[in-house]
Amino acid sequence: MTIRQHIKENFHLAYPVMLSNLGHVLMGVTDTVMVGHLNAESLAAVGLALVVFNVFMLFGIGVSFAITPLVAAADGQKNDRDVIETLRHGLVINVVNAIILIGVVEVGKQLLYHINQPVEVVERAIPFLSIVTFSLVPMMIFQSFKQFAEGLSNTRVALVVMVGANILNIIFNYAFIYGHLGFPTMGLIGAAWATFTSRVLMAVGIAVYIYFIPSFRRFRAGFRFGNYSRKLFSRMLHLGVPSGVQFIFEAAAFDFSLVMMGWLGTKTQAAHQIAINLATLSYMTTAGLAAAATIRVGYFLGSRDFRNMRLAVYTLLGMAMLLMSVAAIVFIVGNWWLPSLYVTDPAVIPIAASLLIVAAIFQLSDGTQVVCASALRGLQDVKIPSFFIFVSYWVIGLPLGYWLAFKANYGAIGIWMGLLIGLTLTATAMFIRMKWSMNRAEAFAI
Repeated sequence: MTIRQHIKENFHLAYPVMLSNLGHVLMGVTDTVMVGHLNAESLAAVGLALVVFNVFMLFGIGVSFAITPLVAAADGQKNDRDVIETLRHGLVINVVNAIILIGVVEVGKQLLYHINQPVEVVERAIPFLSIVTFSLVPMMIFQSFKQFAEGLSNTRVALVVMVGANILNIIFNYAFIYGHLGFPTMGLIGAAWATFTSRVLMAVGIAVYIYFIPSFRRFRAGFRFGNYSRKLFSRMLHLGVPSGVQFIFEAAAFDFSLVMMGWLGTKTQAAHQIAINLATLSYMTTAGLAAAATIRVGYFLGSRDFRNMRLAVYTLLGMAMLLMSVAAIVFIVGNWWLPSLYVTDPAVIPIAASLLIVAAIFQLSDGTQVVCASALRGLQDVKIPSFFIFVSYWVIGLPLGYWLAFKANYGAIGIWMGLLIGLTLTATAMFIRMKWSMNRAEAFAI
């Protein structure tokens, strides 16, 4: 394949994932924007609740990522039986994992009162968190089918379902938060119920879609229960759990930064939430290219086509750099206007505007690390990258950010400078490891 062919194939795989990933984020963004018109305390409460929820959600998503490289490799080998078995076992792993994660959140949610956050924010956050956490089960069912379809290079299925779910989420938010369409006014809690209901319908929608769509008909056995393989469970967990840990280390780093923002006050915390929302939009867009990296690397690994594997990865990296450069420009040019879409509080907007400048600086590092990490997933190399993320953020980035914020008195900017350094170190380490892993895979195949 030529470079132009790779770019075309990458784009066709990536753009539906970009849009469906944005759909995941837009549920949170919709909640944040619509709740933001209530008051700053409710906005900060949504941010705090989503901090906790996102850690567990992203761990679940990371575990589900074991499905895609295994399905892609089996597809490269034209092995339908392994595709079916991966789906069956993946569904069990993801549902059980979701139930465990719900239990952990329910047991530990009262700890929010002991992390030095404003009491009025915690009191609003806990009921919201309880409802949204139960959406993990339908969400992980959706995620299982999404990763399965993507492993077969069909990235449009999840997009169709996600578009519908987001439209419903906006309608439900409008009805539940503000008391329209015959529903009582529920305020912040209404946003949680809107998200929960949308995710239930999302799971049902993708399951029905995949069961009945003709191109997936030969995989219907993936819906059957029983006769599971302990060996396959073990293999998938060895791939999925380190991927989930990667997400926890990275997401928890950004989430802990929100906790530190709470030590600076509710207004600063609300500004941080706005900037994180916007930075997440650009990240999740590039994560579509990252998903294509997992799919294409897994497929070429299965078919032992290492030349095209490398071309696919490097063209995806180039595309990521282009997208993140555009995002950086948008953040710089719109650093005052974008926060005004969330709030009108004159104390919040200037802080968010300054954080968006830092976000613009780390866009290229963010794009590099997400594509490289996903390529490593396609190569089934997930344990060492988790260690890289831990060291970059938790040993270097966050402690430095704390020192800059509270000892050097840089405040919110200091915390974000720590995140910038963590991202840059992660991107560098991931790129070096990816090159090493591709060389190793080819050497073992010869």
